[in-house]
Amino acid sequence: MTGTGTGAAFGQLRSGFDTALRPGFSLPRLGALMSRALTETLLDLSELTVLTEAATGAYAVTAVLAAMAGARHVYAFTKPTRHGTPGDARRQTLELADSVGVADRIDVLEQITPGILNQTDIITNSGHLRPLTGALIDKLSKEAVIALMFEAWEFRASDLDMQACLRRGIPIVGVNERHPAVDVFSFLGPLSVKQLHDCGLPVYKNRIGVLCDNDFVGSLRAGLANSGASVETFDSVQAVYRDEWDAIIVALRPAAQPRIGSPEATHLAACAPAGGVIVQFWGDMDRTVLSANGLAVWPTAPPALGHMGILLSEIGPEPIVRLQAGGLRAAECVRRSRPISTDGFAQIVTEPLIELSPIHTPSLPR
Repeated sequence: MTGTGTGAAFGQLRSGFDTALRPGFSLPRLGALMSRALTETLLDLSELTVLTEAATGAYAVTAVLAAMAGARHVYAFTKPTRHGTPGDARRQTLELADSVGVADRIDVLEQITPGILNQTDIITNSGHLRPLTGALIDKLSKEAVIALMFEAWEFRASDLDMQACLRRGIPIVGVNERHPAVDVFSFLGPLSVKQLHDCGLPVYKNRIGVLCDNDFVGSLRAGLANSGASVETFDSVQAVYRDEWDAIIVALRPAAQPRIGSPEATHLAACAPAGGVIVQFWGDMDRTVLSANGLAVWPTAPPALGHMGILLSEIGPEPIVRLQAGGLRAAECVRRSRPISTDGFAQIVTEPLIELSPIHTPSLPR
């Protein structure tokens, strides 16, 4: 089923929680954002077959970007999720594809056959496809590459069978999110501001502690400071000191155990004033012990283990468009055997990295 063309709004296009129409998600704007991303990344998928997801909200763009980039064919798999039904995903993906004239090059599927896997050049590590099992990987073409769709250091072992990839010689390709044509890290600051606004804090003239042990720290600090907050950053819980914090933002790389457990909650409670709030941006937390120590926690509903407390699409589709285009471009570079450099698009996930970070999770995709 296709939509009504470029003049129509993308009625139910949403972040996964908000079903109201938002102008920032209109079909004309999405078309413009995707065209701009293709121009800036120079994405060219001609003669390549792509297997990705058909999704709802901003993530509906992935299959459409691949088709717009000239892919020989795009297979878009969908399944029921909390973000929508397969029917929702089919309708939103094809309506968007129809608005830019590529609906005839996308097949929306609810089952993936061995024949499709065998002809796939690029398969994305997208939510509807995860986990990429050994059985699936064994049926891929020997020339196939897996597009991780986020940076290599954020690899999550539960997403795909690394040993099957090593056995088959199939590369897992991360994307340099800080490449100028992608620049997704710059959206992390505005995202944290959005999260604090949702929490009931203006950010302006607020005293904010940022507890961060990874590369997010610079973007978070800049975004909050640019919105008028007084910001201090800490790379460990024990480094946090007592102050009149309006909020302490937790952005810690997930580990085998919650990053905020009983000892950490006790320390934070001693550092925070009455009414202080712990904001879960990234990194698992034991909410029970936080509450027992008199701390408020935001968001009220915990994210899935290892996932972010707020989706990037909550601030609009642009960061998702840029990330998905960059992820596909990184995979294209490797599939076409182009040189890999530290300042380019592609990052190869290697076995030593996996051993050092067995449970790292995607920062930006849902």
